[in-house]
Amino acid sequence: MSFKKELARRRTFAIIAHPDAGKTTLTEKLLLFGGAIQTAGAVKSNKIKKTATSDFMEIEKQRGISVATSVMTFDYKNLKINILDTPGHKDFAEDTYRTLTAVDSVVLVIDCVKGVEEQTEKLMEVCRMRDTPVMIFVNKMDREGKDPFTLLDELEEKLDIRVRPITWPVNGGRNFKGVYHLLESKMNFFAVNKTKLESDIFEIDIDSPVLDEKVGERDAKQLRNDVELINGVYDEFDREAYLAGQLAPVFFGSAVSNFGVMELLNGFVNVSPQPISRETNKRVVEPTEDKFSGFVFKIHANIDPRHRDRIAFLRICSGTFERGKFYNNTRLDKKLRFSNPYMFMADAKEVVDEGYPGDVVGLYDTGNFKIGDTLTEGEDLQFTGIPSFSPELFREVINKDPMKSKQLEKGIQQLSEEGVAQLFLMQPGNRKVIGTVGELQFEVIQHRLLNEYGASCAYEAKSFTKAVWITSKDPEKLADFIRLKNNAIGYDKDENPVFFAETDWILRMNQDNNPDITFHKTSEFKVKQKG
Repeated sequence: MSFKKELARRRTFAIIAHPDAGKTTLTEKLLLFGGAIQTAGAVKSNKIKKTATSDFMEIEKQRGISVATSVMTFDYKNLKINILDTPGHKDFAEDTYRTLTAVDSVVLVIDCVKGVEEQTEKLMEVCRMRDTPVMIFVNKMDREGKDPFTLLDELEEKLDIRVRPITWPVNGGRNFKGVYHLLESKMNFFAVNKTKLESDIFEIDIDSPVLDEKVGERDAKQLRNDVELINGVYDEFDREAYLAGQLAPVFFGSAVSNFGVMELLNGFVNVSPQPISRETNKRVVEPTEDKFSGFVFKIHANIDPRHRDRIAFLRICSGTFERGKFYNNTRLDKKLRFSNPYMFMADAKEVVDEGYPGDVVGLYDTGNFKIGDTLTEGEDLQFTGIPSFSPELFREVINKDPMKSKQLEKGIQQLSEEGVAQLFLMQPGNRKVIGTVGELQFEVIQHRLLNEYGASCAYEAKSFTKAVWITSKDPEKLADFIRLKNNAIGYDKDENPVFFAETDWILRMNQDNNPDITFHKTSEFKVKQKG
């Protein structure tokens, strides 16, 4: 198949949501409907003793939450679909933000009972910054939840985006009868099918008396009134507005019951974007270009605990990636080749010979990669927009077993390079300080150090609340600042100086008193400096 045809087949998107909205369950059901898996089990389900396909880390299975981005690929209607299932928990927001740089569109899952929650708003802000196309799935319609029109108002108000219902529910909770497809005039009747794909779908015109027979006169009348209101209040669906990130199509259903998922998947296939262009520090890279380029947005060690493997997840941005060919890591200016590049079905993986723009390939990494690294066929450029954020919580690592110092050192180094947390070295004594955006990350680090590296650690809380990178056009003034503030200075994994502040006031005071020093809240300045 030609390069242009392969490019046209690609669809790469992330599923994002507040914790417990049903995001991982929806991911699994999309795989089920796409034919990638044959049976499905719900996260935390007692009836089906199987954890969700995309949650493969031991701590995820224990807690029933996603703490690392999973990548899954399947074919559907002659398209190759790449799903990135992201952590919903706010403590792992940074992993989700980075993942959003690697996708071309997003499916946002909303719990119909809780509506729009705080973490949903934060995730949506990132999408709005990039004008990412967003599709919304209102989940758990078989539970007693908010009125659908109230939910639509909430979506528009809190997420700052226009919406357009594509399917519409007939009742909700115990009286949920199904959804009506507004564009196709089809009624899908609700039935609880947790592991199968059967459904009753009838092509029924909204004014047909058959609708009254199927759902009852009262509900048919209500549906007609709702549809009339929708057509009067909401804009017609416009694909261009959707692609520009201005209009979000909305679908209703129940992922755990396999209901409404098919409509969502088909809707996604019909309107979602092909791979898009990407900004670099030199120019915009188009997916249609002949020369290969891509960037690493995630690194994960020990996907298979039986093998000490370390996989770098690479988003292909242009050209064709070929197995066994040499590519240039532009940060290191070093040629690398990959004899066994992988594509993923959660924790299962298979070797691939070629990859195209939109694809995510896993590269076996011996320690060459850091998050944000760019690979090219030779051009010296670096993709932008993949920063580390300023952490908010800090703990010094205390080694509980001096006999395992090397294991602890290696484990912390690898976990920080994965992006689980940020590692800073402080003097005197090369003290290791971990910075995170949430408490749960510290627990995950302890768990993984013990289970994957055999190292145990404790933490000593630090009073810092801010960590900002510092630079200056005047090297002497930067050196003076570092000398005077020695107790509040650390160095990141790239040996860039970082200033730690206990309060916002202390940070502001140091900014005001040192106009020749620039304080950076993200690590994006490194890429810009290189450009």
